[in-house]
Amino acid sequence: MYSLILDSATKRLYCSLVNNHKILFEKYIDGKNDHAKYVVSVVEEALKENKLNIDNIDELIVGIGPGSYTGVRMAVTVMKMFSVFKNIKLYKISTLKLMSSGYKGIVLSYIDARHGNVFASIYNTEKNKYIKNEAIYLLDELKEEDYEAEFNEDNYQVDPFYVIENKEEVKNPDLLVPNYLRDTEAERNLNAKKI
Repeated sequence: MYSLILDSATKRLYCSLVNNHKILFEKYIDGKNDHAKYVVSVVEEALKENKLNIDNIDELIVGIGPGSYTGVRMAVTVMKMFSVFKNIKLYKISTLKLMSSGYKGIVLSYIDARHGNVFASIYNTEKNKYIKNEAIYLLDELKEEDYEAEFNEDNYQVDPFYVIENKEEVKNPDLLVPNYLRDTEAERNLNAKKI
């Protein structure tokens, strides 16, 4: 079974292609708010390197955030499009879970949300259980919590097999929306002007 995994919710674009218990392709692309340049081409690269096309893929797994508005929606949009037009099963996973997947134990994973805030969770990968649910937190307060490892946008390593094991089925791909956790800065500014 060919599984294609894609996440664009952090500064690093992540893509992997797995066939049963073998990683055929895995790539991290460090970006500067420019994932749009690479999100389709990295999928093409994964397929081309393995002499496949999108019709050979059995399942799509996409990271749904939290993350920046533009970043997170790119992978979601691409995977929804493949799912709908090529009739491929679509699954989702939290980007914070994906970021924690390379470590066995209790993990603090976080994504910058600006002004000292982070989108974060503390998650036990061995028990598949949240100790602190996904939310917006002050990073300084989170660092006082108990955990064994800490991963941010720059240093996480994905275990694609863990991602495959912990994916959630998307029943209707048309209705899948990213998990933003809050309005965009532009929306917040607009709402502030209305008050």
